[in-house]
Amino acid sequence: MISEYILNAIFAAIPALGFAMVFNVPKHTLIYCAFGGAITYTARVAFQDMDIPLELATFLASTIIGIVALYWSKQFVIPRPVYTIPAIIPLLPGTYAFTAIINLIDMNAHGVTPELINLFIENGLKTIIILGGIGLGLALPSLYSIRYTRPIT
Repeated sequence: MISEYILNAIFAAIPALGFAMVFNVPKHTLIYCAFGGAITYTARVAFQDMDIPLELATFLASTIIGIVALYWSKQFVIPRPVYTIPAIIPLLPGTYAFTAIINLIDMNAHGVTPELINLFIENGLKTIIILGGIGLGLALPSLYSIRYTRPIT
């Protein structure tokens, strides 16, 4: 089981590293971006193994990387999105979004049926909820940090 987590972490670090290079982050932050991708995906898989639903597991994993990236950004004086944007790439709900669009295309091509509507709504809502969980999970640690760690003038 540990080897499966390690293998998942390695395979999650690869797209995070690739997107970090696409976004042209500083070279010395590439290892942190890859490590962030590994942290988020491994955390989500671990939460799912504890029978937490995918949407909540994604939110919790995003919150974890939000906290870690907040620490890294203060330690290395680099903006937080440098670490968070590549790190959440492995969490994106591509399969659900793709399936929702395919269902929409099927409705257009073959006619609207209750089954296609149901599949489209189910996959579309799952995609939206996961994306909302990612956004909220990344925003909460920084909002808390801004409010409670800086003096109000």
